[in-house]
Amino acid sequence: MKVISPAFSEKDEIPKPYLMPGAEGSNLSIPLEWSEVPKGTQSFALAIIDPHPIANNWIHWLVINIPAETTSLSEGASSQNMPTGAKELQNSFGKIGYGGPQPPKGTGEHPYVITVYALNIDHLDLRDDASLKEFKEAIQDKVLDQAELTGVYEQE
Repeated sequence: MKVISPAFSEKDEIPKPYLMPGAEGSNLSIPLEWSEVPKGTQSFALAIIDPHPIANNWIHWLVINIPAETTSLSEGASSQNMPTGAKELQNSFGKIGYGGPQPPKGTGEHPYVITVYALNIDHLDLRDDASLKEFKEAIQDKVLDQAELTGVYEQE
């Protein structure tokens, strides 16, 4: 499985439109496309996590129940143009949906790991405020394949 963004390449800086307003961005969710989906995929889940030691696995976006026929999310899809049935969960900013990068100034470059999971189940039942641990437990043993793309950002 592969995941790309038309907005940036692996290990490139995430462009301004996808950053939080506090980092001079517009907080548009990142456009994503995935391919080479395994046979038997019934749905997808998506996570964007900042594993930097300061961020401590900060959740920027968690989505479950993305229909199996979906192979992309458009720019700014969060809360406006999500596939029917997809469910956005709460991010670490305390809001439902996408929350762009806004790392603390002076903490260096932060990685934003985007992972798309192909699942062998069509529906996950998670609360809106599910933790990252609960998300990972819910998809455990249901992942047929996964793909990652990492973007970076630093506020000086």
